[in-house]
Amino acid sequence: QVQLAESGGGLVQPGGSLRLSCAGAGRSTTGYTVGWFRQVPGKEREFVAAIRWSGSNRYYTDSVKGRFTISQDNANLYLQMNSLKPEDTAAYYCVAGRPILSAIRSADMYYYWGPGTQVTVSS
Repeated sequence: QVQLAESGGGLVQPGGSLRLSCAGAGRSTTGYTVGWFRQVPGKEREFVAAIRWSGSNRYYTDSVKGRFTISQDNANLYLQMNSLKPEDTAAYYCVAGRPILSAIRSADMYYYWGPGTQVTVSS
């Protein structure tokens, strides 16, 4: 059983930065691919970023490449978000699972989800 808990969301102006943390998704959660999804009300969950269980590869959705960085230490998973845009506004969820590589961006492949943290980018 993997228990995940996000923190670090909030209100930020366009161009600003936030760092999300997820307890329970660090390197000690061995054998799992961990990552972040986001969701806006009325829309599908969207893949944001993931670190594969081997720890050597990171994956991002195109819209956040160069702005967001996923990382982890022994206890936590992080999402550093820079140059935030209004379209980044969403509830962000930490996830863990064992997807095959071709399905790493599929929400259905992740067994464990945190309760989410809201990120609002607005002036």
